[in-house]
Amino acid sequence: MPPNLSYSNDPLWADVVPIPQDDGGPNALATIAYSDEYSEATSYLRAVMAADEHSERGLALTAHLVSLNPSHYTVWLFRAATLFALDKDLREEIAWLNEIALIHLKNYQIWHHRQLLMDRLGDPSGEAAFIRAMFDEDAKNYHVWSYRAWLVRRFELWDSELPDIERLLREDVQNNSAWNHRYYCVFGRGERVGHEPKVAPQIVEREISFATEKIELAPQNLSPWNYLRGILRAGDLPLATVKSVALKYAPVEEPDKIRSSHALDFLADIYAGEKDGAEHAVKALDLLTEKYDPIRANYWNYRKSLLVKSAA
Repeated sequence: MPPNLSYSNDPLWADVVPIPQDDGGPNALATIAYSDEYSEATSYLRAVMAADEHSERGLALTAHLVSLNPSHYTVWLFRAATLFALDKDLREEIAWLNEIALIHLKNYQIWHHRQLLMDRLGDPSGEAAFIRAMFDEDAKNYHVWSYRAWLVRRFELWDSELPDIERLLREDVQNNSAWNHRYYCVFGRGERVGHEPKVAPQIVEREISFATEKIELAPQNLSPWNYLRGILRAGDLPLATVKSVALKYAPVEEPDKIRSSHALDFLADIYAGEKDGAEHAVKALDLLTEKYDPIRANYWNYRKSLLVKSAA
């Protein structure tokens, strides 16, 4: 919409009777203070939607509204329906959307719109490069990661994802989003046993090695420790499988050499599952309570009370 020109005096819209918002009559208790420009544009949107009109002017109207409020979910849905009805070039729409996404980084509606477009296109070409550009701005953007997970499943991109995830973890080993996505890509497909994936032993071994290498870089980083738990659960292996790894960073008998509270937590669970291991588990929990994670002392004491109760 050009400056100083409203829809009401634009000849292109002369045949449309706008539908104003109904806030509950003239004495509404809490009306929203929309700008005049926004109120008029949404009034014309209601009119074209009521008429089920899918047209070029309708597309222009949605673009105007997106510029005023990029979080208006209904605008995005109507825009997608209009694009599909007019059989528009969706690659052009993706290019337009890219510019908006890089401005409004945390806008969910943009990513849902992109998902609709990509599903319709059936070809994810260019998406990996654009996602990288988004992660250059914010490598932990939840909406981008959610979209990426959908993209992987929609286009069966499971294996091709791993090199880029490794790159992201080289850049920031504490990127929990990247760890979550790796787990999704490795264990999120294929057969399942109950709620857990069925995974080949060599894959489990590979992922244990990967996680332990990253723990060496930052032992106090919770993400790879959680990843280890997930791997062992997926592989139907006991926590004790990596007992030596936990002891490396938390030698309980040499408290001054402990480098990771998360390793201590791991050991407490391992010892608790071993015959006659309760005493060692309690010692690990006491170290967490008194020195290595006192801010959560109540939690560690609760864990210890469960051990004592089960041993009674």
